Amino acid sequence: MTGMICGTGAYVPPYIRDNNEIATMVETSDEWIQERTGVATRHIITDDTTVSMAAEAAKRALKNAKIGAEEIDLLIVSTISSNVILPCAACEVQKEIGAVNATCFDMSAACSGFILAYNTAAAYLSGGVYQKALIIGSESLSNLTNWKDRSTCILFGDGAGAAVMCAEEGNRYLPVTHSDGEKGNALTCKSRHTKADIMHMEDDEYYMQMDGQAVFKFAVKKVPEVIGETLERNQVRQEEIDWYVLHQANKRIVEAVAKRLGEPMTKFPMNLKKYGNTSSASIGILLDEMNRDGRLRSGQKIMLAGFGAGLTWGSCIVEWK
Repeated sequence: MTGMICGTGAYVPPYIRDNNEIATMVETSDEWIQERTGVATRHIITDDTTVSMAAEAAKRALKNAKIGAEEIDLLIVSTISSNVILPCAACEVQKEIGAVNATCFDMSAACSGFILAYNTAAAYLSGGVYQKALIIGSESLSNLTNWKDRSTCILFGDGAGAAVMCAEEGNRYLPVTHSDGEKGNALTCKSRHTKADIMHMEDDEYYMQMDGQAVFKFAVKKVPEVIGETLERNQVRQEEIDWYVLHQANKRIVEAVAKRLGEPMTKFPMNLKKYGNTSSASIGILLDEMNRDGRLRSGQKIMLAGFGAGLTWGSCIVEWK
């Protein structure tokens, strides 16, 4: 048995903040942002929360899969920006959608979160522990963004992506994942742990801070390497991969990975121009777009790859149902 994706869903909040609005907040321009990142707009929460977005994406994935919420027996939410600590976001989603039979928990792996949630669910499904899983990446990064910091505020957006996974007969592909805590300072965000902490912190310490050059160098080196490891581990040839669905961090990163792999950009779909970097939600949102517009066909092999804070990175092969 293996874990097959049998439905997808996504949700982004209705309010769109474009680069021209960003230019009224920091010294920048639409041309400058698009040239360096590929981002033109991002969706920002107003009335939504991390949980509400996750629940809506989940409902859409269940409808796409033609599966009732009560059939789900594992529910994982990947997020670094939940609006709740206790109960966990996954339990709140369970309540909202009526997944009464699900075991629920959250994961915190930032931009690698969707990959790790997929791998975790796949292991449970392959082992026969559960039969149907719902994985969701949901982020309200606007709450963690310093809108006066040009190096980060141009990048991030809010949204949620979800997938229903079912235990079915099929090819089982083993993932490859890595972490390097020694280099974690490249992307950080401190917790607002106590009132005393907040009083003695500089404002920027509890917003996301990033060493952009360090993250870029890390991604363009490690992502092609881990994709190669995954191909080798599963004895799959590179030419068998139909799509490379990467975490949507930066257009230049995706282009650099494609160049290092010697693959055409046509195999690297991108939607970050519309949504920006939505962390653990990005792969799920992109998969849902591709699913609904007919780009994904039965039997296609898709390489998913995530990378980000931790530092963490990994990839896995998905065979489309």
